[in-house]
Amino acid sequence: MAEVLVLAEHADGEVKKVTVELLTAARRLGEPSVVWTGGGAEAGKARLAEFGAVKVYVADSEDLSGYVVAPKAELLAQLVAEKSPAAVLVAGTAEGKEIAGRLAVKTGSGVLTDATDVQGGPDGPVAEQPNFGGAITVHSTVKQGTPIIAVRPNSVTAEPAAGSAEVEAVSFAASDAAKGAKVTSREAAEKGERPELAEAEIVVSGGRGTGSADGFKVIEELADALGAAVGASRAVTDAGWYPHAFQVGQTGKTVSPQLYVAAGISGAIQHRAGMQTSKTILAINKDPEAPIFEIVDYGVVGDLFKVVPQLIEEIGKKKQL
Repeated sequence: MAEVLVLAEHADGEVKKVTVELLTAARRLGEPSVVWTGGGAEAGKARLAEFGAVKVYVADSEDLSGYVVAPKAELLAQLVAEKSPAAVLVAGTAEGKEIAGRLAVKTGSGVLTDATDVQGGPDGPVAEQPNFGGAITVHSTVKQGTPIIAVRPNSVTAEPAAGSAEVEAVSFAASDAAKGAKVTSREAAEKGERPELAEAEIVVSGGRGTGSADGFKVIEELADALGAAVGASRAVTDAGWYPHAFQVGQTGKTVSPQLYVAAGISGAIQHRAGMQTSKTILAINKDPEAPIFEIVDYGVVGDLFKVVPQLIEEIGKKKQL
């Protein structure tokens, strides 16, 4: 059975959730082999083995930590040439998609991005992709080279399956061309108690209907009550009511949580493109004709400043039971 390379997403040796989702998808296509860049592989080995990793290729080179994106694409291209994998899977994040594009150019291969599912097919891996803001779902295959697929976080349900996760060191040195953009400093991101937006099981997003930065605080209160991540529409971030890093939509982040709550968001196509694959969608909007209601599982027509506090109160009561 052919190998399937999975580029690991990790932080300080902690394997990110999207990586075990990728391993689950990779098992449908062949034997999953993780590509681990930097240190901490030993700390993450048990987690990778739990989800079926057969091998872990570890490249602990300063070239991978000292420069951005390009060296990782070169490392993957090196492994594609050596291992002839059935496919390469990466996380469908901003960085992951850039790596996928660069790798496709280096290997003369086809690339599929924003996949929400991956299955084996008679002609190779088949990726499910929402197009035109989720209005159309297509199933795509790669016709040339090694299929390179960027999978949206939270799209595949992670399922354990024991693997050996044998660690194998890989020698790597980036080319001069890959060193064009150098990391000059690092600053640790402030992390609160809320989950990371792209990986959260529950996301609560607020839109223009919150009215102001102060009005947006009710969105944070609901998110905290649900143990959710906070998202925002473009109107909110453009107005400066909430940081751009939390924007959900075509020009922001794409999320696919188990539950997505949209409060005061009209549902323009640009926003829907970033959240339409959520498993369950709840919308709160005082306009019964708001486009968001076209795609919801549950809709509440009402003033969010009246509805959300009641919702928070009811959640509190349930937690006390």
